[in-house]
Amino acid sequence: MGHLTMSQKEANRPGLVQAAEKKRITNAEGAAALGLSVRQFRRLRADYRASGAEGLLHGNRGRSSPRRLSEETRRQVLDLMVGRYLGFNDSHLAEKLRSVEKLTLSREMVRRIRIEAKLPAKRKRRSPKHHHRRQRKAREGAMVLIDGSRHDWLEGRGPMFTLVGAIDDATGRVLALIVREQEDMHGYMALLEAVVSGHGVPLAFYGDRFGALVRNDDHWTLQEQLDGRQQPTAFGQLLEKLGTAFIPARSPQAKGRIERLWETLQDRLVSEMRLLGLTTLEQAVEYLPRFIAEHNVRFGKAAAEAERAWRPAPRALEDVLGCSYQRKVARDNTVSIRGRWIQLPARAHGRSWQNCSVEVRECLNGSAIVLHRGVVVARQPAPEGMFTLVQRDSGIAKERCPENFAAPHRLEPTPARTKKRLDRRGNLTNMRKQAEDHSWRRPYKPPVAPA
Repeated sequence: MGHLTMSQKEANRPGLVQAAEKKRITNAEGAAALGLSVRQFRRLRADYRASGAEGLLHGNRGRSSPRRLSEETRRQVLDLMVGRYLGFNDSHLAEKLRSVEKLTLSREMVRRIRIEAKLPAKRKRRSPKHHHRRQRKAREGAMVLIDGSRHDWLEGRGPMFTLVGAIDDATGRVLALIVREQEDMHGYMALLEAVVSGHGVPLAFYGDRFGALVRNDDHWTLQEQLDGRQQPTAFGQLLEKLGTAFIPARSPQAKGRIERLWETLQDRLVSEMRLLGLTTLEQAVEYLPRFIAEHNVRFGKAAAEAERAWRPAPRALEDVLGCSYQRKVARDNTVSIRGRWIQLPARAHGRSWQNCSVEVRECLNGSAIVLHRGVVVARQPAPEGMFTLVQRDSGIAKERCPENFAAPHRLEPTPARTKKRLDRRGNLTNMRKQAEDHSWRRPYKPPVAPA
């Protein structure tokens, strides 16, 4: 046993035992220092007198474990590992050994046999990259986190719906919650209206890569190639007008604060609405402001700096929130977007608007305005009934955000419609039907060689 070394736990034993042998300390003091009983310390002194420092080692040191896997079994597993089950990972191989070969081995034991044989793993395991939690912004209004969560908020007592929410990064306070049937652009526009009108314009918004928020396609129009950048979505264009940035997150963990908010709401908000017996969307919408106030009192934090970063909301905010389209005025002084058209009044001295470039903006409340050089020249009230703001058309490929575009209604081809289309081909293509004796209709006759 002379070649064996002491463990860290055993390294303090020789000095204390020698001190006890020289009567410098008592058995009780030595046992207390080693965390042993007095009887066990006396045994250590007897072993030391009989065998010296080696007598202080554990009796099983250097002996093979009685539970050690036999060499025959190890060889059998290794042969299967490089033979019949070549290419199996450690977990899969352990399952096959248990179910097929009747060898009950753990995944860790299979891994040890593979490592001892210096065989590579099927997949290289990389250590996880170092991540650290992002610190909160120092000022309130420096960053606002936005996201949507679809959940059975009424627990079957009413319809399922989506909550679109916003929280301040510096304080963790909920700024607004919007009830929508689905996560869509209208919900984020309504959320933006609630945040800006209630608090102000923040320096930046932080959200995921939902199609209504950012472009996720590779389509570039000719104008975008000339400009050197893709045209943002309607929501992105609106943020540019407000002078605020949008930061897209690349993982749910990156926006962990608002993800943890959904966990809290799916626990507390659901329980509170169950306690109140809410069953409809209208009741939920009416209760949310009260819940937000109670939540902010309970979970809100003070910002690191007292100065706020909010900027004042623009004038006529209801005219800013919406989707904008560039149009040329028609000969009858109208402009149109898919689904609606607007009549423009006469200009000064009765002049026409024909061929003038204008901006048509469909607002969040359903109304539409026409602007020429930033001045409103026409206004149309909202249509009757429920209104949902969608991006109707643009130069952007419609495949990039299918949830914001309604599928066009296409009529199935019928023989009558096909015949009508063929009858109009002369008007559409300026083609005329040739006469029966036209040279194109005469059969081809090869020239006859002279005799």
